[in-house]
Amino acid sequence: MTHDVETLQNRSDFLACARGKRQGTKGMMVQALKRPTDAAEPDLIRVGFTCSKKVGNAVARNRAKRRLREVARLLLPEHGRPGWDYVLIGSRENTAARPFAELQSDLLRALAKLHA
Repeated sequence: MTHDVETLQNRSDFLACARGKRQGTKGMMVQALKRPTDAAEPDLIRVGFTCSKKVGNAVARNRAKRRLREVARLLLPEHGRPGWDYVLIGSRENTAARPFAELQSDLLRALAKLHA
């Protein structure tokens, strides 16, 4: 069953997610937070993306974020949980250079551990 995925926009949502669970993999760090049950749209999955300057220059950061967005687009509707927020954080040199199939398995492994 697939669910709708929406992008996080507000800094407060990113900061709230940072206080939730986190799971690191070789290709990325994943932060996850279950939204309160009274929140609007309880069956919606929300996701945000960030890469610090440690990842590299603007070109490298944008490439890493594009890859994270594509991995999330492919996997979160199927494997994410409704009512949860996720933030995918790019890691230095690994996110942009890692083979795409391994990035996908990184996200799946992180989601499995976060929801275990």
